[in-house]
Amino acid sequence: MVWKGWSNIKYSDKFDSVFTAKMWKGWKKAKFEEELDPNFAEKIAQMPGCDRIYNCIQCGTCSGTCPMSVYMEYAPRKIIGMIRAGFKGEVLSSYTTWLCASCYSCTARCPKGIKITDVMYALKRFAIKEKMAPSKLPIPVLANEFFETVQKYGRNNEGMVVMKMYFKTNPTLPIRNLIMGIKLFIRGRMDVIQDKIVNRAQLHKILKSVGSGH
Repeated sequence: MVWKGWSNIKYSDKFDSVFTAKMWKGWKKAKFEEELDPNFAEKIAQMPGCDRIYNCIQCGTCSGTCPMSVYMEYAPRKIIGMIRAGFKGEVLSSYTTWLCASCYSCTARCPKGIKITDVMYALKRFAIKEKMAPSKLPIPVLANEFFETVQKYGRNNEGMVVMKMYFKTNPTLPIRNLIMGIKLFIRGRMDVIQDKIVNRAQLHKILKSVGSGH
C-alpha cells in the first residue's frame, strides 16, 4: 500500500458543500489483473454512442480541452484508458463522470471521432444501475431521485426531489436554503403537492418494455 491522503476536490460556493472540503481517499492499493473486469469495455462499447472507445489513441486532446478536468479524479483520456483496461470499480465510483459539464468540447475535438460526452452519460447510467455511484455526491443522488419520481408518478416534483437529495447528502442544506425555497414556492416555481399522470399503468408498461433503466 502507498499513501494516497486527501483528495484535492474543490468547487465554487454555488455547488454543494460536499465539494468544498477536501475528501479522504484512503489508502491506495495495488490492483491485480484478476481483480479487473475484462468485459467492462465491451459492455460500455455496446451502449449508445460508445462504439468507438477502442479507437482512442490516448492523445489527450479531450483532457486538454475539458474545462472541468482540473477538478476531476481522472481526466477523460484516463477514463477511456481505464475502461479499456477493465477498471470497472474505479471508473464507476469516481466523481469524474458526474463533473462532466456536457459542453461537448471533447467530442468536437477528438481526432478519432469518439463521442466522449456520450461515454460519460453511459457511465452515469451504468453507475446508477450497478449502485456504484458516489453515495454522498449530490448529482447522482439527484438524478436517481428524479428518475424514481417520474417512474412512480409520471411527473417530477422539484421540491420533493431536492429535499430527498438534501437529506441523503447534507441534511443541513434545507436550513441554509430555506429562504430561497420559500421564494420559489411563493412564485409558483416549487410545489409541495405531488402531481400525477392519469394512466400511470401505461407508463410503467413502457418503462418495463425498455428495461426501466436510467
